[in-house]
Amino acid sequence: MNFNALNNQPRLLIEARLQPVQGARFQPTGFPDLGAAEFDGPDGCRMLLVESAQSMANRMEEVCWDEEADDWVSPLKGLPLIKVVHNDGKTLTNSVLEAHRINSPYILEGKDKSVFNQLKAELADMEEGMVDIHKLAEVVFKLDTNALLHGLFLAKKELAGGRLRLPRTLSAFIEAEDIRIAQSGGVKNDHVRPGRGEEGKTSKEGFGNVPFSRTEYTAPKITAFFNLDLAQLRGFGLPGAARDLLIALALFKIRRFLRDGLRLRTACDLDASVVSVTRPTDFALPELAELEAALPVLIEAAKGSLGGVTTVRYPG
Repeated sequence: MNFNALNNQPRLLIEARLQPVQGARFQPTGFPDLGAAEFDGPDGCRMLLVESAQSMANRMEEVCWDEEADDWVSPLKGLPLIKVVHNDGKTLTNSVLEAHRINSPYILEGKDKSVFNQLKAELADMEEGMVDIHKLAEVVFKLDTNALLHGLFLAKKELAGGRLRLPRTLSAFIEAEDIRIAQSGGVKNDHVRPGRGEEGKTSKEGFGNVPFSRTEYTAPKITAFFNLDLAQLRGFGLPGAARDLLIALALFKIRRFLRDGLRLRTACDLDASVVSVTRPTDFALPELAELEAALPVLIEAAKGSLGGVTTVRYPG
């Protein structure tokens, strides 16, 4: 992997044009008490948030994980992570898939304090004064390399007063432009009691025929945006081999998501067409096959800075 074109660049910005794999309609993400996030663009064009930054961060990790093998997909094997195992030996979760990554309560709040104590010991000199980002990045890179891309907040007062945080290095979202509403609906049929159901029961209990509406959208342009913060990545102060590994891992997540992760919902199955780098324009985005071949070599090159699989028992 040659990342020379990214030297001294503050950001790597990538865009991918998307379209439904069938038909024209798609269903966006929804938010409590809000529903779909429609908004007006700067030129007055009606816009729609199809997938949020927090959801995209999770989705770009899902395509890195082999659920059947309970391990990284093949090109990423050798990367460190923290596994949570029940006392009976059954695997419960891990730091790649947990909502708060290393800050998961299953990792830091159980009776097994091994990771908590390790963090406290290695970051003990940050109880007062400024947080040493270089040291924090070094420790996180060793424990859970992926967390440096995803972002991390160790919200424990015992760990430097709860001040240990790293913003996302890789962020993404999907927007649709010039949207139109495609309204439809249906009915849940009750072939036994199509009226009110049992005496005194209503559709709230699931009895009877229940009609419903459905709001989908069409749009002439759907775009996935990816932003790799190169300035922050360099600010970690990691060795060159570690930095190259993080860049390659970020690009792998993007490429793999665009190939395998675009079935966002039952009614939102998308395909990627044109993928382009908008900044810096002289950087050629590697193909997925190139990244798959390069990553095992990069992991081996950074081996001296990487840990292994750390196991935590829960409840311990």
